[in-house]
Amino acid sequence: MEECAYIGLGTNLGDRELNLLRAVAELGKLPGSRVTGLSPFYETEPVGGVAQDNFYNAVARLQTSLSPADLLERLKEVEVKVFRRVPSGHWGPRSMDLDILLYGAQVLSGERLTIPHPRLAERRFVLQPLADLDPSLRHPSLGKTIAELLASLTTDERVVRI
Repeated sequence: MEECAYIGLGTNLGDRELNLLRAVAELGKLPGSRVTGLSPFYETEPVGGVAQDNFYNAVARLQTSLSPADLLERLKEVEVKVFRRVPSGHWGPRSMDLDILLYGAQVLSGERLTIPHPRLAERRFVLQPLADLDPSLRHPSLGKTIAELLASLTTDERVVRI
């Protein structure tokens, strides 16, 4: 059975635009999966206090028959095998970061995977591209739409459409 998942994409090393495009192509190669939507790309300031270059971020909508755990495993493989991502510390620079933001209406909390993404409702760089794809989408634990979550943000993150 297929489910609709939303995947956050972020990069601040190398050719950021090309990295996002390559990541979308890799998502389309995942078994039992197809990309059904892609937000505009945004340039965003890093969060978390680590001095580094700005990110390019986007969100992809993915129809997939992979389970959440299998999808996570495949995304981590893409990060390492395709983008040669190496550990850079918490909130450090990265060639590609692929996060499961939402997976249908599922709510999961585990050691390796929490869905919805635990900081989704706090991050303009995630909410803005997600709102571009589907502003009426509801956060399964908070019950608010993505548009409502975006409107209620009080952060001063700079998120600029490219």
